[in-house]
Amino acid sequence: MFVKSSARQAAMPFIMVTVLIDMLAIGLIIPVLPSLVGKFSGSQADQAYWYGAVVLAFGIANFFASPILGALSDRYGRRPVLLLGFMGLGISFFGTALAAGLGTLVAVRVVAGAMQANAAIANAYVADITAPDQRAKRFGLLGAMTGAGFIIGPVMGGLLGAIDLQLPFYAAGTLALLNLAYGFFVLPESLAPTQRKAFHWKRANPFAALLALSQLKGVGPLVGVVAFSGLAQFILYTTWVLYTTFKFGWGPVQNGWSLAAVGVVQALVQGVLLGMLLKHISPQRLAVMGLVSSALGYALWGAATAGWMMFAVIAVNLLGGTVTAAVQSMISSAADSKSQGQTLGAVAALNSLMAVLAPLIGAPLLALVSHLPKGDWRIGAPFYFCAALQVVSLGLAVWHFRRHRDQG
Repeated sequence: MFVKSSARQAAMPFIMVTVLIDMLAIGLIIPVLPSLVGKFSGSQADQAYWYGAVVLAFGIANFFASPILGALSDRYGRRPVLLLGFMGLGISFFGTALAAGLGTLVAVRVVAGAMQANAAIANAYVADITAPDQRAKRFGLLGAMTGAGFIIGPVMGGLLGAIDLQLPFYAAGTLALLNLAYGFFVLPESLAPTQRKAFHWKRANPFAALLALSQLKGVGPLVGVVAFSGLAQFILYTTWVLYTTFKFGWGPVQNGWSLAAVGVVQALVQGVLLGMLLKHISPQRLAVMGLVSSALGYALWGAATAGWMMFAVIAVNLLGGTVTAAVQSMISSAADSKSQGQTLGAVAALNSLMAVLAPLIGAPLLALVSHLPKGDWRIGAPFYFCAALQVVSLGLAVWHFRRHRDQG
């Protein structure tokens, strides 16, 4: 079964619920995974390095698998690949809960990374059922579901983790299985058989996929924007919990609430504000404004001297949440209807590559300053680096948009 044109409007809520449950499950484990790694570590420095290794394992596997899964979704449809991803998440969560050491944790993350490409496939699903000029808004709606999952998930994860560190992983695994059942019985296919494309291993390898992405007309330096912005975002994800623990003495509960605040803002910005802004501002200008806001936000997070300041920056960095949807809509519109999975899989692979690099950069930066006293501004070193990355992204975006305008 696939989504016919008359049912496209109804298909959007289906995929939104899928993403919501997916991100709720992921959000559950974020506040407690560093603490679980710390349970098997001997010092704060070891905890930072091993947490980086756990994140690195997922990123490497996902980098190689994402374009393959994206190309498979172009050949066989989005639905079966999404179901595979839900199964991968379930294996990851239950395997993590049962892990007895750091080696097991790393192995489980490799399996999960190889099977999980839900974000890219969900975006390809939306591209299948949405006109190009509406994609930024609809990608924003998926971002809002991601935010909603982060509102509830980290709070639940923090509260459950305060009871037992393994409990959030069992809860997340159960949600992944529920999503698998929902996808199997409810989620329709979005890609009609006539729109499917033959699978070729040569085009599915990550390096060929990234090369093809960079050669898409109208994309060019936007690949760099995706890369540097993604690297900054993944360094944030890699270091947030340990950073706030080292600098402010936060535990799972406080970190859960802070991540929930990020989710609230993201849901409001992408679910409500983005659609309103796109009526008056082009995606290109919105991306530039978002990059400026994001660069300032990272710098302020790094300079924060009290925990409440983290929440204040989350509240004012509204435009930072518009960048991903705006840039992704431009890239999606540059690809033809038969290559959405491969194109957005290449974007996912690029983000996975940044996820590989992020712990190699963020964790050592944090380890270098982990000995400093609580409240020291230098502990924000990873966030200052993120701010610099966003400045580079801003320069690339402005250069590309001006060149594209002059050529047009």
